[in-house]
Amino acid sequence: MTTELLVDHMTKQLRMPTMANQYRSLAREAEERNLSYEEYLLALLEVEVQTRDESQKQRRLKQAAFPVQKTLDTYDFSLMPSLNRNRFLTLAKGEFVDRKENIIFLGNSGTGKTHLATALGVEMVQNGFKTKFITASELVEELLMANEEHKLGALEKKWLKFDVIIVDELGYVPFSKTGSELLFQFFSSRYERASVIITTNLDFTEWTSLFGDEKMTAALLDRLTHRSHIHLLNGESYRFRQSMKQKGNEG
Repeated sequence: MTTELLVDHMTKQLRMPTMANQYRSLAREAEERNLSYEEYLLALLEVEVQTRDESQKQRRLKQAAFPVQKTLDTYDFSLMPSLNRNRFLTLAKGEFVDRKENIIFLGNSGTGKTHLATALGVEMVQNGFKTKFITASELVEELLMANEEHKLGALEKKWLKFDVIIVDELGYVPFSKTGSELLFQFFSSRYERASVIITTNLDFTEWTSLFGDEKMTAALLDRLTHRSHIHLLNGESYRFRQSMKQKGNEG
């Protein structure tokens, strides 16, 4: 067996497809540039690692299940003066995840809560964190099903594998008593163990109407806000103002 066939066989066995594809062209380049064996080996390893990193990012993005991928760059902070752009750039570094902190977006419909939550989620994927996006109603439905099938423990373990969970649209759909209790347990189980990002159209004073029990709601808010970054997005719809701004620019 020739040297090339041996290299092809071994890179396949070691699951290094990029190295298999690149070693010939990089060998020619190394020869032309008079690189040492170590420099050639380093170049090979770098392309393999870069490809694997990119593949992992794509897998994490797919696993996150964002309905639409958004970025901080596409959010017009000038339309929401109450928000500090630099603060979001700091959050995008992911230190809040390392510290097991939460982020809560409160505001009217159309103020860009989901956009910002998704944008931070995308940044967390880029930073190597396992992230998941789900609406509050979908989450409660999943919890109710697991409860009926006596699989809550397994579901909790599954969710705790994620470093960040984005729970979108909390408060848009009312829950049953059991659904509210299960959601309370879900948030409680992540307390100081992993981060959540929540978007809601309800002020904290209105959460009792959602969860039903005043004491349970107070206990939940205590846990969620203990180590939390809270952003208020009230006022005129961000989407409406963005649309008006675009029309003005076109005019």
